[in-house]
Amino acid sequence: MKKNVLSMAAAASALALAGGAQAEVKVGFLGGFTGGIESLTPPIFEGAQLAVRHVNEQGGILDGQELVMPSGDTTCSDASAASNAADRMVNTEQVTAIVGALCTGATIAAANNAAIPGGVVMVSPASTAPAVSELDDNDLVYRTVPSDGFQGEMLAKLLLEKGIDEVAVTYVNNDYGRGLADAFVEAYEANGGMVAENLAHEDNRADYRSELGSLSAAGVETLVVLAYADTSGQTVLRQAYEGGMFTQYVGGDGMVGDSLVEAVGADVLEGMIATRPGSPDLPGTEIFNEAAEAAGFDPSAVFAAQAYDAAFLLALAIEQNGSAEREGLAEALRSVASAPGEVVLPGEWEKAVELIAAGTEINYEGASGRHEFDDNGDVPGVVVEMAVEEGRFVGRGFVDL
Repeated sequence: MKKNVLSMAAAASALALAGGAQAEVKVGFLGGFTGGIESLTPPIFEGAQLAVRHVNEQGGILDGQELVMPSGDTTCSDASAASNAADRMVNTEQVTAIVGALCTGATIAAANNAAIPGGVVMVSPASTAPAVSELDDNDLVYRTVPSDGFQGEMLAKLLLEKGIDEVAVTYVNNDYGRGLADAFVEAYEANGGMVAENLAHEDNRADYRSELGSLSAAGVETLVVLAYADTSGQTVLRQAYEGGMFTQYVGGDGMVGDSLVEAVGADVLEGMIATRPGSPDLPGTEIFNEAAEAAGFDPSAVFAAQAYDAAFLLALAIEQNGSAEREGLAEALRSVASAPGEVVLPGEWEKAVELIAAGTEINYEGASGRHEFDDNGDVPGVVVEMAVEEGRFVGRGFVDL
């Protein structure tokens, strides 16, 4: 009898453990917690975590299960690190989907080496290079941020409107830097601008004086740096200033971080111009801004709103799919992100669950805009002008087409 009681207790314990294991759904996060964008990553992660919190505070996912978000560091620039982090998410953590990665090279490595073979949907809130659109991804890779083909065009337009018609360009030699530089140079020259020099540079080097010598030889006053705030972009700007080579600095989204200003100097970078994807003036933007402030992070931090949308969209897709299985999730993601359907805004998890349970189509309109994915998993978007004023980057409004 005692043996039977113990056996029954063991069986009950095993069932309880099994039940506990089934009581959570995992959506991974891949970010550059170290490396070129380490100062930009924390608020992006906080944006995604805020979406997770909204789900769990409003009853959880799939009949009350907890949504959890394990994270992995891609270092931004190391393809092996990105692949390893993604492999852990896909094959060890057994995530249903992934928010990320952030840097384009990391997203491509993670997708090709782990997510696509594992049938895992990825939604990047920050990978902007056109190369993402070209992945042979079985409809598994998406992004909530527009392509750099658009940002490059808008940056060119912005500079020409300001009367800046001669520039030198240097870009980090990877998918992100090349993609943004190609788009910028093509649009800039097509509309009458002159690019005096256009040079690639390698990331994570201590000295860029040779490249800067070539860039400054033509005597133009404006240097466009398309790189990362915490690595090469920072060093290039510091050494350009020390060499007295340029009077005006310009950057793309990878340079928009107050850590850059602190490192190089507020006086040095005062008036620096940059662009970054932004959020349109929609109801979801205001809701997110208030929620982010209440959670203790800056809602205007670069890609924070896009990260919230990536995580919330994946949660909605999992709920729509009816299980934590990977199969069918891409189709569900397209369904919850697109019209027609009852509009769901950031934070409206309980409303969305009720609509899905009733068989009603939903259409998520997010913190960073509407996400009508095209055939490549890309979205339209808006670009914001940024400038360094009194020691920090501030928004100056949208760059119009």
